[in-house]
Amino acid sequence: MLQLIQDLNSGETGLIEIPIPKPQSGTVLIKTHRSLVSLGTERMLVEFGKANYLQKARQQPEKVKQVIQKIQSDGLKPTMQAVFRKLGEPIPLGYSNAGEVIAVGEGVNEFKIGDRVVSNGHHAEIVCVPKNLVAKIPDEVSFEEASFTVIGAIALQGIRLLNPLFGETIVVTGLGLIGLIAAQLLHAHGCRVIGLDIDDKKLSLAESWGITTLKITPDIDPVAFVKYESQSIGADAVLITASSKSNTIISQAANMCRKRGRIVLTGVIPLNIQRSDFYEKELTFQVSCSYGPGRYDTEYEQKGLDYPISYVRWTEKRNFEAVLHALATKKLLVKPLITEIVPLNDYLQIYGDLKNHQSIASILKYEASVPMDPSIMVGYPKSFKGQKGVIGVIGAGNFTASTILPALSKLNAEIKSIASSKGLSGTILAKKFSIQQSTTNVEHP
Repeated sequence: MLQLIQDLNSGETGLIEIPIPKPQSGTVLIKTHRSLVSLGTERMLVEFGKANYLQKARQQPEKVKQVIQKIQSDGLKPTMQAVFRKLGEPIPLGYSNAGEVIAVGEGVNEFKIGDRVVSNGHHAEIVCVPKNLVAKIPDEVSFEEASFTVIGAIALQGIRLLNPLFGETIVVTGLGLIGLIAAQLLHAHGCRVIGLDIDDKKLSLAESWGITTLKITPDIDPVAFVKYESQSIGADAVLITASSKSNTIISQAANMCRKRGRIVLTGVIPLNIQRSDFYEKELTFQVSCSYGPGRYDTEYEQKGLDYPISYVRWTEKRNFEAVLHALATKKLLVKPLITEIVPLNDYLQIYGDLKNHQSIASILKYEASVPMDPSIMVGYPKSFKGQKGVIGVIGAGNFTASTILPALSKLNAEIKSIASSKGLSGTILAKKFSIQQSTTNVEHP
């Protein structure tokens, strides 16, 4: 099967053939029909990959601190080897996937083969996703619409933290994909929504839904505009969905809020907060974490342990389901956001120049049938000498990459297969160390 990856060394995006993943306990195997490209997030990954080492360090100062600490504890050489090895590992792209279930793992009772589902799976022909990150698609919702679910859940989680009340004035700063979805959901909630952006096309879309808009230009004061539109009260809350390197956005958000207003960040901006901006008004500020409660919790995401609904009403999966309900009832309209639908093999139409790509929403479609073969040849066919033992490796983690395979390579060991749970890490190591086969099936010869 094919999967879209990002090379963090070169910044190049490409398709790679990897083995079909096997459904593990508590997971669902999904054949992808559509996946939504998160242009903001994926543009940042591409720009990071194309940056030189100094630029990479400047973009991630917290990682630099970790490297310095590792040098102090482990020494310079092993630290640099670990850093370059990490940068040499391509990462899978995508996290908003819609498709149909083709297999379920042990312990999964809520899904069956043939179910139409959404997940946070990657841009790949087949994905294996834990059950708490999968939700059923209502009959009224198409695969194209359903592919917006995970992005929509990011917007919805920001709104939940904002805690808007009917009739309040809410400013959405940045009308990208998340901002436009958030503006619709806030409008459906009965709020007076003001959208700020620099793009005429996005502003026009927001206006068509009854949202008050302002185009940001150097000679426009958004604070004065918000105060005018709110009868000098100021905004009750501001949702920042913009991506910027400027400190202006957070300062403007504070200045346009009324006393005891709320600010929630789902975008990516510097957090150089001026105490005076927040102190005098007793403003609250919170950063939203992705799709909602459960995110990055191994017990919830990987082991399938749900939070009791009486204590945690909205988990990330329940946020998925709420977005799907909004799509089914037409409270959320996403078809106007779709700029292009591109076959997976033509991915360069989207990724060829992401920096200047003007799309609002780009969707990848998957049409080829995928053979359910648990292993592939990765381009290093070779014969094995009868007098030497032939080795198979199970596991493609850091220790295998940094210690086991380099040692075996120095010994000229004959390695036939390497097995990994999802296929990507094993395939990368197979190519690097000239291993004949990459597989997800440990029983494969």
